[in-house]
Amino acid sequence: MRLVPFVLVALLLLVQAELWFGKGGVPRVMALRSELASQQADNDKARAANERLAAEVADLKEGLEMVEEKARRELGMVKPGEVLVVVSTPKR
Repeated sequence: MRLVPFVLVALLLLVQAELWFGKGGVPRVMALRSELASQQADNDKARAANERLAAEVADLKEGLEMVEEKARRELGMVKPGEVLVVVSTPKR
């Protein structure tokens, strides 16, 4: 009869040890939560980049203004009769 409380306390300590130090313990859960938050932030950044690209693709499909703007900005293209003037500042 005196052995039962000791067995129950030992089982309780075993369960607590598994909770704190085991495979699915508290430290592991906290690390996984931190990793999840980091991954969600990365996903939000990627989602925003995808939305920007989707908007740019839609603009390119719909009108020529975006195509003209990209050609002028990225390729330095000009319309017939226009003169391209490049202004540079001296490096210090």
